[in-house]
Amino acid sequence: MGKYFGTDGFRGEANVGLTVQHAFRVGRYLGWYFGRDHRAQIAIGKDTRRSSYMFEDALSAGLTASGADVYLLHVTPTPSVSFVVRTEHFDCGIMISASHNPYYDNGIKIISGSGKKINADIEEQIERYIDGEIAEIPFATRENIGRTIDFSAGRNRYIGHLISVPSRSFKGKRVGLDCANGSASSVAKSVFDALGAQTFVIHNNPDGTNINRGCGSTHLESLQQFVRENQLDVGFAYDGDADRCLAVDEKGNIVDGDKIMYICGKYRDEAGKLSEHTIVTTVMSNLGLKKACERDGLRTVQTQVGDKYVVEEMMLRGYDLGGEQSGHIIFMKHATTGDGILTSLMLMGVMIERKRSLASLSEEMPVYPQVLRNIRVHDGNETLENEKVQAAAKTVAEELGDEGRILVRKSGTEPLVRVMVEAVSTEICEACCQRVIDVIIAEGFAVGE
Repeated sequence: MGKYFGTDGFRGEANVGLTVQHAFRVGRYLGWYFGRDHRAQIAIGKDTRRSSYMFEDALSAGLTASGADVYLLHVTPTPSVSFVVRTEHFDCGIMISASHNPYYDNGIKIISGSGKKINADIEEQIERYIDGEIAEIPFATRENIGRTIDFSAGRNRYIGHLISVPSRSFKGKRVGLDCANGSASSVAKSVFDALGAQTFVIHNNPDGTNINRGCGSTHLESLQQFVRENQLDVGFAYDGDADRCLAVDEKGNIVDGDKIMYICGKYRDEAGKLSEHTIVTTVMSNLGLKKACERDGLRTVQTQVGDKYVVEEMMLRGYDLGGEQSGHIIFMKHATTGDGILTSLMLMGVMIERKRSLASLSEEMPVYPQVLRNIRVHDGNETLENEKVQAAAKTVAEELGDEGRILVRKSGTEPLVRVMVEAVSTEICEACCQRVIDVIIAEGFAVGE
């Protein structure tokens, strides 16, 4: 990770860690970089945070000042930017969002012309420009100044793409959607309505400050209750920029990204559509996924945490299904990045083709109890490099043996260290997590402890 860019773009509290000056200079550099031999064309999308409008203006100013033309998709999911950039041949795309973070945070995600996250070397050059380590870029003048262009049509093409994916109608299915008061609010219901579902929507009235607040894929309680009370067949919850999806079955039980990958992977393999019989996961995936796949003749390949690492492995080896427990799922045949709405369509397709409920499909994958604890720290790298912290984690791993595992890692988007333990009981998980956290606190790394 760089100084400003983490695993999921440049993220921070609006006008604190990420300011309009930062956004302007990001735009200035990208407009110049992609416009060295032609007039650059760059698409911008945003989520519903109040600050997203401010950053859209700052980025547009920087881009046009460097001579680029800017195409505004307005409020739209992150995967729609990836889709539009890839299919409409833009030089790059920018998504303004902090995903599942609170409304006061925001972020700048840069998407390459191939629809994937931009290379780290370009992010490094942008950081150097922000810090004044690269010579100032000349302003465009006269007819060379760029334009901003309304490109709502791009989002509509993305909606059309989603509607074209399922091979069967959703008629007769009662579907609940939690749009997290975010980007999905502008897209999800129209897609499910067009496919014939009876669609019931909650948390789709964004006001600039309620994105992810008690809703969406990080707060599933209201969707669980909504599904049960309205006797729905299934519920889907998206995050703020709709690049992840978690599900709720007809009984109100949570179906996470691991189970979604298992259900879709098994179905695709039986249909002869799963490349190399393989699902790409991260180290955070539950042991139950690996064991269920082994039982059914499937293989799992693990990467470090971050959907960009999953995509890199998929592209390198030619795999077509991968993702994260958090709900970032990549169906490479249809998208080059995680797409929450696409994921919900693919899961619906399996339910309809198999003529089975989501509860019955998901119960085929056992789940090991898993506890994830986040602890805010002064410096993630120093925490992980501390000998006593490492020793504590090693001791726990040795005690768990083949009946569990521990993972201690730094967040790529927040000043947190994440301690995850899987074991045969929740009590063991909690105790093992606390042992490592106690050492982190005792060594003085924890904030406010």
